[in-house]
Amino acid sequence: MGLLTTIDYQNIFTRVQVRGPDDLGIPIAKGIYERGTTASHNYWFGKIGDAQVGPFYLGVWGLLSIACGIIAFEIIGLNTSQGFKIIPPLSQGGWWCIAGFFITVSVLLWWTRMYRRAKALGMGTHVPWAFAAAIWLMLVLGFIRPVAMGCWCEAVPYGIFPHLDWVQAFSIRYGNLHYNPFHAFSIVFLYGSVLLFAMHAGTILAVTRYGGEREIEQIVDRGTASERAALFWRWTMGFNASMESIHRWAWWFAVLTPITGGIGILLTGTVVDNWYLWAQHYGFAPSYPPVNPPVVDPALLPGAR
Repeated sequence: MGLLTTIDYQNIFTRVQVRGPDDLGIPIAKGIYERGTTASHNYWFGKIGDAQVGPFYLGVWGLLSIACGIIAFEIIGLNTSQGFKIIPPLSQGGWWCIAGFFITVSVLLWWTRMYRRAKALGMGTHVPWAFAAAIWLMLVLGFIRPVAMGCWCEAVPYGIFPHLDWVQAFSIRYGNLHYNPFHAFSIVFLYGSVLLFAMHAGTILAVTRYGGEREIEQIVDRGTASERAALFWRWTMGFNASMESIHRWAWWFAVLTPITGGIGILLTGTVVDNWYLWAQHYGFAPSYPPVNPPVVDPALLPGAR
């Protein structure tokens, strides 16, 4: 085994996981207490630290402590959820919950199919992970944020026009969503991905006479098509883009659109109640000048009873 460099083996996000015999701790004399003698390993724990999990010893006091903690956690959760009905009456949102459950399961199952088919074909999993970014936004809108707010009424209704009505009402209720910085990021990536995809498609079509549509070949064996395309991008866009790198640019811009949008929606109402006031506070938006003079309460005037 060769020496490990600091790049290959490091404390945070370990690339190489060294695994030896399990560390079962110091020997304990029998009769004092019994503890576990086996351990397991977790790959993801090994990414950031030690992959070994266990052995465990709880004993009587540890078991009682965990039992009491679980009871307290359940009591807190049940009291918190008093106003949050998991499945309301059918005529008062129950059908929406049922439909939302099945459409969510449908989407997650399709994601599983995409991932498994990509692996079976020996492909990378870029497509299912891009799809997962859109699923993140869907879950924030229809599940994560409503649960965090404690009411299904915060979720998006189904249907084109009810959806549009919800967007308008949502923005007004929380002080104009356009002052949400993550909404701004989402729009930047949305327009940016549109521009990148359109520019890339137009560039490839423009060099098809030189074989530009055979992009894989142009990546490994640069020809006159890729040379012209790269030169065109340097002249018009101001930076280099190869037959391979442009797809990474476009992929990330497209994926970051729902990711940043989901973050902005999740923060709305849970962390920030009014995005316009937030923007004023942090100098993101100017204050409107007062139009009408302040109104004085007559009860506060001198001589008022």
